[in-house]
Amino acid sequence: MSRVVYVNGQWRPFRSAVVHVEDRGYQFADGVYEVCEVRGGRLVDERRHTDRLVRSLSELRISLPLPLSALSVVLHEAVRRNRVRDGLVYLQVTRGVARRDHGFPPPGTRPSLVVSAKRIDPAAGEAAARAGIAVVTVPETRWARVDIKAIALLPNVLAKQAAREQGAREAWFVDRDGFVTEGASSNAWIVTGQGELATRPVGPDILRGISREVVKEVAAAAGLTLVERPFTVAEALAAREAFVTAASQIVMPVVRIDGHPVAGGAPGPVAARLRAAFHRHAEFS
Repeated sequence: MSRVVYVNGQWRPFRSAVVHVEDRGYQFADGVYEVCEVRGGRLVDERRHTDRLVRSLSELRISLPLPLSALSVVLHEAVRRNRVRDGLVYLQVTRGVARRDHGFPPPGTRPSLVVSAKRIDPAAGEAAARAGIAVVTVPETRWARVDIKAIALLPNVLAKQAAREQGAREAWFVDRDGFVTEGASSNAWIVTGQGELATRPVGPDILRGISREVVKEVAAAAGLTLVERPFTVAEALAAREAFVTAASQIVMPVVRIDGHPVAGGAPGPVAARLRAAFHRHAEFS
């Protein structure tokens, strides 16, 4: 069965799903997005994702395109129509279609909404977690409000491409003080020599990742000590373990940074433990 996409109130075949040329998402990257995991045909942490969506929209003064109850129906329908058992749902909201002008469009301009769903192979993710991934570091070049999940992702695109060109899967941004902020599409973590989990505290310089918040709950239930503080690349290289979290990766061990091995170049037990317990603490709908 071919994929279908929800575009502004209509379900369209994937190949012919389009938005207007003057949609402000295309013209200005004037919009936000969310990516939600699908596991066993059910949405993972839908409530947390929609809460973050509402916050992002509020920060940019964009209205919700649908009531949350109706948006939930669309998300679940995207999963059903595309027969996704394990995969991802992507939703994007922009300020809408209007004559190109940097200022906000006239009051009453309707926000645009696109929702798509796709399958992923969970076996591939498990294989990657068993092997671990490599990351590279790049200078922090993003705008000062990355806590808003905006679709303006050009620095992330360039960072991800830099990683791929060096045979890595992810890139970590490093601020001017030498501290890791987060990954191009993930939050960054280490397990210190004292066995503590360390990850950068939330603020305007990182995204409050949904998987990040779930992992905090998993860690608390497991009796692990969590310290929310910045860490350097040198500290990450000397750590017992390093890993990233994201809806598309859950908990993914990092075994190389800039070509140098972390903890002997093999995934560690803490990341494996957190990954195994993750979905026992996530919400399903």
